[in-house]
Amino acid sequence: MATAGRRRVLAVLSALTAAAGLTLTAAHPSAAAGAVTATCTKTSDWGTGFEGSCTITNGTSAAISAWKVEFDLPSGTAVTSAWNTTQTRTGDHYAFANTSWNGSVAAGATTSFGFDGSGTGWASGCTVNGASCDGSGTPPGGGDTQPPTAPSGLRSTGKTDTTVGLSWTASTDNVGVTGYDVYQGSAKAVSVTGTSATVTGLTAKTAYSFTVKARDAAGNVSPASNAVSVTTDDSGGGNPPSGGTRVMGYFTDWGVYQRNYHVRNIDTSGTASKITTINYAFGNVTNGQCAVGDSYADYDRFYGAGESVDGTSDTWDNGALRGSFHQLQELKKKYPNIKVIWSFGGWTWSGGFTQAAQNPAAFADSCYKLLNDPRWAGLFDGIDIDWEYPNACGLSCDTSGFASFRNLLAAVRARFGSSQLVTAAITADATSGGKMDAADYGGAAQYVDWYNVMTYDYFGAWDAKGPTAPHSPLTSYDGIPIKEFNSTDTIAKLKGLGIPSGKLLLGIGFYGRGWTGVTQKAPGGTATGPAAGTYEQGIDDYKVLKSKCPVDSVVAGTAYGLCGSDWWSYDTPSTIGGKMGYAKSQGLGGAFFWEMSGDTSNGELVSAIRSGLG
Repeated sequence: MATAGRRRVLAVLSALTAAAGLTLTAAHPSAAAGAVTATCTKTSDWGTGFEGSCTITNGTSAAISAWKVEFDLPSGTAVTSAWNTTQTRTGDHYAFANTSWNGSVAAGATTSFGFDGSGTGWASGCTVNGASCDGSGTPPGGGDTQPPTAPSGLRSTGKTDTTVGLSWTASTDNVGVTGYDVYQGSAKAVSVTGTSATVTGLTAKTAYSFTVKARDAAGNVSPASNAVSVTTDDSGGGNPPSGGTRVMGYFTDWGVYQRNYHVRNIDTSGTASKITTINYAFGNVTNGQCAVGDSYADYDRFYGAGESVDGTSDTWDNGALRGSFHQLQELKKKYPNIKVIWSFGGWTWSGGFTQAAQNPAAFADSCYKLLNDPRWAGLFDGIDIDWEYPNACGLSCDTSGFASFRNLLAAVRARFGSSQLVTAAITADATSGGKMDAADYGGAAQYVDWYNVMTYDYFGAWDAKGPTAPHSPLTSYDGIPIKEFNSTDTIAKLKGLGIPSGKLLLGIGFYGRGWTGVTQKAPGGTATGPAAGTYEQGIDDYKVLKSKCPVDSVVAGTAYGLCGSDWWSYDTPSTIGGKMGYAKSQGLGGAFFWEMSGDTSNGELVSAIRSGLG
């Protein structure tokens, strides 16, 4: 999904923040000579929450290859999301390690990461690489000469003609492991902070040998793991795989309010004739169970003849079904090929999955009973799990473990059986040690009919000062803020986990993201904040943007433009055509979009998806 909530919320109280910024800085002295230090500061505070930033300074005379900042927060205060780092949590203790792109810090140089939090407290007991953040005590590496143990259980988790997925069991260390280096023969192929990796750029039908070594903050390197030999797949003689033609679109229950978008619009816009599946968003996840999200919109709102699908009014008879559920029943009668899936979770309600993962069977049973409630029996053809994100952080952080996602989907499939659809919306974070490495997406794939890969919202004005970047790039490009944040790298990594191409749907956003205070048209410019939007800052529908800020430039397969001082990026029918060509070349199962009300009244964007897939 892509909602108002898919971003780090920056509550800016300008005058208060400016004054508070000086008093909320963690009390660390300036960087001590000869030490690695860290300074953590509250950059914004809105009473019930805050934004923080930590800067790591390498005060030594040699480059460091990894860093790890740790601190404690008081009860009632928590980190809710973080960026430019890999976060773990144990109780009130937080650890922030480098990502694959910012672990190396030259002598005298700095790097930083940021985070959002809830509550009023602040960090204490700060350490960096095991030593005090202010540089006092023994500098990292001063007495640590013990290397980590060798990683064990190295195995292949999947392969394609050009990629191999690997995973292994973590090493142990007297201070702490900070990362792993994967070797292809004697050459280092990739460095990660987690216990899985995807090696790319390989040759088809070729045998490769891989090993892994662990390292700690002091630079000690472990012995090599066991070696594993993998032969890449045949490329198929150069013939591209045949792509699928599935087209799924999200319909939101809240769209019937301010947006005034109803099930009837799916028909009148021509969308119904171009899609195969509707995901109804969202059902809630609470108390470890599936629950109705909005009872009024879902099954109680009265539809008169003029706004209904079949041209007849609802009734107030006892037990009569009304609302969007009844309208969807009527739509299915008119378009019997369409499948309707009820999607649960989303950005706002994904926090409930943590409890659900404690008893997956009970969760699955509650969902099955809700979808098959006698009041709307036969409406839903399956269930979609939109967990943002298992064993990682979205609006809230989950620590239920690497296997939790796989176990939950296994229980859902067992309860729903093979006759109903089971799908899941999943992260597009392909960075090493990122969200895709936090959960067993490869192992869970056997239980789903397909994954909706959320290949959008890579960049946006939650980074208020920029740099400007398209929120849904198809490929990487020179100057991209995070090189793995693009659809091509995302799909390659998922295929490297052994997930069949036909189980992957490419995500398309029917909206754009924008900044204001921009003077540079090309991506990479600075900004002063999010651009004004119809419903919230920094985001607007395609149907609005096509007139509000027509785009005339393309980067990485998506469009962008500068209108006055506002910079926007979004997909057009033309760029969607290019993305559908990519989906077909990769043999993907099709595409999906978030969400229906963002399109024009005659369905320009969904028409581009359908014609592009064939």
